[in-house]
Amino acid sequence: MARRLTASRRRYGETLIRFALMACAAVSVVTTVGIVVALLEPSIEFFREVPVGEYLTGTDWSPLFEPSSFGVLPLVVGTLTTTFWACVVALPFGLGAAIYMSEYAGPRARRWLKPALEVLAGIPTVVFGYFALTAVTPFLQDIGLPVEIFNALSAGLVMGVMILPTVASLSDDAMTAVPMALREGAYGLGASKLAVSTRVVVPAALSGIVASFVLGISRAVGETMIVAIAAGAQPTVTFNPYEAVQTMTAYIAQVGIGDVPTGSLEYKTIFAVGATLFVATLIMNIVSIRLVRKYREVYE
Repeated sequence: MARRLTASRRRYGETLIRFALMACAAVSVVTTVGIVVALLEPSIEFFREVPVGEYLTGTDWSPLFEPSSFGVLPLVVGTLTTTFWACVVALPFGLGAAIYMSEYAGPRARRWLKPALEVLAGIPTVVFGYFALTAVTPFLQDIGLPVEIFNALSAGLVMGVMILPTVASLSDDAMTAVPMALREGAYGLGASKLAVSTRVVVPAALSGIVASFVLGISRAVGETMIVAIAAGAQPTVTFNPYEAVQTMTAYIAQVGIGDVPTGSLEYKTIFAVGATLFVATLIMNIVSIRLVRKYREVYE
């Protein structure tokens, strides 16, 4: 008589663990819903007094002065400028570091290099901010660049260093997961290590690399302390990295710790800008999910 493969009695411990894991998964959903609820009501009240068109297309952001102006474009441009320079540093250098760790580094080098990158990721962002202000900006001035004391370039470069470990670590994990058979087949056809790395491994791990890029960009968009300290608080529509700018997160931090009366229109700008940032990040994540699904490779 064949033995039954099902459990002979109910395992209450497994049921308990299943519900516990389900509760852990539900925390992220509940948190997201809570954020949306917290942003929604003040944002709706704000847009009852300020037209959406004026908010999205206006080029003057001065809600704390008279006459008030609520054009969010200067904050959006400041965010895009610092994020661009962060990507200039983080994406190529992060991908290069991942290729080295995955394809070139020996076991000994990998053992110390990856933990070193992870330690870099653990440095507080306020330290990065003061490093950008007191070290990077003077260095840029010394080499002849006409940067102001507060500028988007130094903030973006240091922010790129901050997110570099995220891009490198996730990309390395994606490339390490590529089956060795693909590499061996390429080597068998006479390909060099560089060709195998860039033309076989990177395309095979493209979905994971794209996910690391999007995660790094999302972190750059949401970074607060570096841009608040090093980029300044001057909301202007300029893509010149030598000038001071203000990002959306820096504005939220500035007003959130100020003396703006709770419930006032100026106070509600925090939630409007936060909702704008939330929607931008949501759109970015949706695009990344589509890209990951498009380029995902399944190996057996």
